[in-house]
Amino acid sequence: MTTTRRATGLLAAFVALTGCGGGTTEETAPTVTVQAGAQEVAVDPTQYCLSGDGQRYGVSAPVIEVPADTPIVLQVPDVLADDGWSVQVFDQDLAEVIGEVDVGPDTPVFDGINSSDVAPAGFYLVVVQRRDPDACAGLSGAWPIGFIRSGGGTSSTAPTTSPSG
Repeated sequence: MTTTRRATGLLAAFVALTGCGGGTTEETAPTVTVQAGAQEVAVDPTQYCLSGDGQRYGVSAPVIEVPADTPIVLQVPDVLADDGWSVQVFDQDLAEVIGEVDVGPDTPVFDGINSSDVAPAGFYLVVVQRRDPDACAGLSGAWPIGFIRSGGGTSSTAPTTSPSG
């Protein structure tokens, strides 16, 4: 029994030292978290550079109904925060860029916007990964989140296209 325990301990130490089992390469695209008032939603990307290959995903952007002056907090995982990222503001059709805020490196949380900061009552915020332009033929990760300000009179249907970036 002592030999079995010693062998198991040696195997575990070997796995820890060689990095086997833990995996340091990307296996799945990360999610971004958005909090608007009491609502919290995990957002999957519509596109992402995964292990050197550009991927596009058939996901729909979540759309959140929010009252006026609701604080919006975006939180990204370390893999995005390390290099910095940006928040692009789009119109309700996810077609026209209204503005962009650059979020510096090593910043996992952005809380500098609220639902009344954007002129149209329906709009999208898109978290965009800062990426090496040569990686994945320039494809960056994109996480769109739709917002409808209560009483704004806009449609709650999400567009089927992905943001460019």
